[in-house]
Amino acid sequence: TDDELFQCPFIMASDVGTIGITGAEAVRLREYLLKGGTLWVDDFWGPRAWEHWTSEIGRVLPPSQYPIRDVPLDHPVFRTLTTVEKVPQITSIQFWYRSGGRTTSERGRNSDVAHFRAISDEHGRFLVIMTHNTDVADAWEREADDPRFFDQFSPDGYALGINVILHSMSH
Repeated sequence: TDDELFQCPFIMASDVGTIGITGAEAVRLREYLLKGGTLWVDDFWGPRAWEHWTSEIGRVLPPSQYPIRDVPLDHPVFRTLTTVEKVPQITSIQFWYRSGGRTTSERGRNSDVAHFRAISDEHGRFLVIMTHNTDVADAWEREADDPRFFDQFSPDGYALGINVILHSMSH
């Protein structure tokens, strides 16, 4: 609810599958988004987290007026600077270690497909970007932790992240 929010054209939140948005926060976030701000939420996995998140963001932007839509791979966001052929499924480094790198689906069959969804305004500008069943930001955070993890996930994570930010800042 802080006025500082309006100094940031782009904000990001992680693990929103358990978030609780108060009434005052919902009002302020809606105001921020409708005045030109963009929110990217990332790193929430499975149907339970998805249902919780959609309930919370629905209090901010009513789904009847601002529906959540899958963003098709031919959307310009996937070609802003680099070409992104698919939504990458990037796991946390901790899960990658535990699985021996054999899978990127942190919740098994309940999270085996990464999604890129958005809520847009009437002009098509993204208000909220949602990367579900993936942790794109982990591709940016782990360079020093393990070069194998970084090499496997960072090219796709950076490509998508750069495209999202450039697209959001130019639309």
